[in-house]
Amino acid sequence: MGSYGKAVATAAATSYRVLIAGCSYSGLSAAVNLLEQCDKIESPVTVDITILDERDGFYHLIGSPLALAAKEYSEKAWVEFKDIKVLQRPNVRFVQGNLCKVDPESKAATILEPGNQTPRQEKYDYFIAATGLRRVWPVVPQSLSRKLYLMEAGKHINAVTSSATPVLVVGGGAVGIEMAAELKVTHPHVNVTLAHSRDKLLSSEPLPDLAKECAGDLVVENGVELLLNHRLANSKVVKDEAGRDVYKVEFTNGHRMVASEVVMAVSRSTPSTAFLPQEALNEEGLVNVRPTMQFPDNVPNAASHFASGDVINWSGIKRCGAAMHEGKLAALNIHQLMLQQLLGKEPEFNRLAEIPPMIGLAVGKTALSCGPEGMNHGPQVMKLFFEDDLGFRICWDHLRLGGIKA
Repeated sequence: MGSYGKAVATAAATSYRVLIAGCSYSGLSAAVNLLEQCDKIESPVTVDITILDERDGFYHLIGSPLALAAKEYSEKAWVEFKDIKVLQRPNVRFVQGNLCKVDPESKAATILEPGNQTPRQEKYDYFIAATGLRRVWPVVPQSLSRKLYLMEAGKHINAVTSSATPVLVVGGGAVGIEMAAELKVTHPHVNVTLAHSRDKLLSSEPLPDLAKECAGDLVVENGVELLLNHRLANSKVVKDEAGRDVYKVEFTNGHRMVASEVVMAVSRSTPSTAFLPQEALNEEGLVNVRPTMQFPDNVPNAASHFASGDVINWSGIKRCGAAMHEGKLAALNIHQLMLQQLLGKEPEFNRLAEIPPMIGLAVGKTALSCGPEGMNHGPQVMKLFFEDDLGFRICWDHLRLGGIKA
C-alpha cells in the first residue's frame, strides 16, 4: 500500500465528532455540506454529527407571518427532526435541549435535556454555533415542540381573525410589514392596521429611501391601513358593547383607536450566545468571527470553533440566504482541517466576503427586493424570492432536506 493509500485508510479509521448548535438554516446547511464533503469517495472522512436545538425540529422562520395567519401553512412550517430525510443517518444524531455552556479549552459542551435535572457533558472535535437570534412572541412561536406550536399558532390565528374591530400590528420593520400583509391577504375580511413610529417603514435598515417608500406603497396596495409617525403610548383591555375584550389604544400624537388584538413586532432580537465565553463575543453578544467563520484568536482552540448565521458579527442585513452560505463555508473549512490532519494537506480555506445591505420583503401578494443591483418589486419578485409559500420549498430544496431525488 502506497503512502496515499495508507493516508486514506487512516482517514477512514479516524472518526471526528462535530457538534452543531442550531437546527435552522445555517446549522442544517453546515450539516448537509459537511456530510457531502466527508462522503467523497476519493478521500472519505468518518464523522459523527450531533445537531442540538431547543425545538424538536426545523421551523421555517421566514414563514412566520403566514404560519401565524393560516392554519394549513402552520402544519407545513415546522418539521420534526425525524422528518428531515437527508439527515436520517447512523452518524447523525438530533438532540433537543438547552446548551448551557461551551468550554473551548476542553472542547466540551454542557447540555440540559428535557426531563433531566442534571446537565451532561458532550465532547467534540469541532463546534459550530448556529443558534441565531432569540426573537419574542409573536415574531416567532415560543413553543419548543411541534404539538404545542400548532396549539399556540391556532390560538393566535383564532384571536386575530374573529373580530370586526381592526387588528393593530405595531412596528414597521420587515416582520411587522410581512405580518400585517399576510394577515390581510389570508383573511380579507379582517381590518388590519400597521403603525410605525417613524415617517418611513424599514427605518432601522440601511436601505435607500426609495425602497422604504415602496414598502409603504405595497402595504397600502395590499389593503392594510398604514399609520406612519404613530408611536404607541399605551394600550389597555376594556369591554366592548357585547362584553368582549378589546384594546383601547393611544398613540403619542393623540390618535386613539380600538383594536381586537395588538400584535407587537418591535422588540429587539438578542443573540443566543450566553453559552459562549465572553472573549468570543462583541458588546451586543454576537460572535466575532474571522472570514473563515472561526472564532477569534484570543479564544482557546479557536481554529476548531466556528459560528455562522444570524449569530455572527458581520456586515449586511441578517438574511436566510447569507445564513445558509455561512453554514456551508464553516462546513467546507472544517473539512479542510480534517484533511490537513489526516493527509497532511495544506488547507484551502473559504472566506466570507463583506455583505452589502440587501433585502427580500414579502408584502402580501407582491414582494420587494433591494440590493447592489438596484430595487425591484411586483408579483414576479414574489415568485422569484418566495414562490407561494414564503420560501419554504426554495429553502427545503436548496438544503436538500428531503433527501436526494431520483
